[in-house]
Amino acid sequence: MPRDNTADAHDRPLLLDELGERLDRFHVLAASDDVAADALLNELGGSGRVEREMLTELSAARPLAHPERVAEAHAVAMRALEVLSRNGARPPSQLRLGPLTGVARYVVQQVIRYIVRDHQTRIADAIRDLYARRLGWMPTTDKNRIVLVRARLDLERASASYKKKANGIPTFLVGGAAVSSLAQGARSGVSATSGSRAAVIALGVVTFLLLAAASWAILRGAAIARRRIRLTVDRPLDALWETVGWCGNPPRDSARSFAVIAIALTVVGWVLIPLVTVVFSLL
Repeated sequence: MPRDNTADAHDRPLLLDELGERLDRFHVLAASDDVAADALLNELGGSGRVEREMLTELSAARPLAHPERVAEAHAVAMRALEVLSRNGARPPSQLRLGPLTGVARYVVQQVIRYIVRDHQTRIADAIRDLYARRLGWMPTTDKNRIVLVRARLDLERASASYKKKANGIPTFLVGGAAVSSLAQGARSGVSATSGSRAAVIALGVVTFLLLAAASWAILRGAAIARRRIRLTVDRPLDALWETVGWCGNPPRDSARSFAVIAIALTVVGWVLIPLVTVVFSLL
């Protein structure tokens, strides 16, 4: 009698069921038994902090962690984003540098505007993408689906107003271009001095002062932008990500990257410029 392969196929457990059972086990163990969770993690082919976080998100028990609070968290986050967009790029009122106050405020404001506008654009994109991705696997029968649909539609209508160009920042504040431009200018300046030791030293001093001013403006602008972003959107975004659940961390601003650029310019100013000046003056 021929064997019924179809019946055997129906008798075997589906891979989908096996995967679901393992993920359910990991979800339970992750909250209570780290050793058993690590063992299951290895069984599933992963190890390490990143893989553990990935499996934790993959084993989410439901599409939304706190569905009854998502609409509220969305409203708070969007209100915070509106406040940041309207006020985040305003000129700093606390700068006092005597006759240089006007110039300093303008330059620092360009750094603030760049960081704030870049961040608000990334926030709008991140929230929109989060909602779209979550809707991609949220069952159509889930009664909470309409909450995300409405939130995504509202965000798409408002997105254009948050995607303002982060322009206006002077070219010499973008890091690598600054060092390259200054190096080229220094070579031209040394050639123009015709070997004058005093002129070489004066050129080094001017270059050092320009780098110091650029570093100061970047650090001050990055600090003010970071403070304004922290004051307005950091906590509301954390709350939104928490209520949606199992979605990593919200986007962070680029203030730290600008601070690194400022530190690099400071190192160039304090170390390389005096060194080059001394070498050229001795030639």
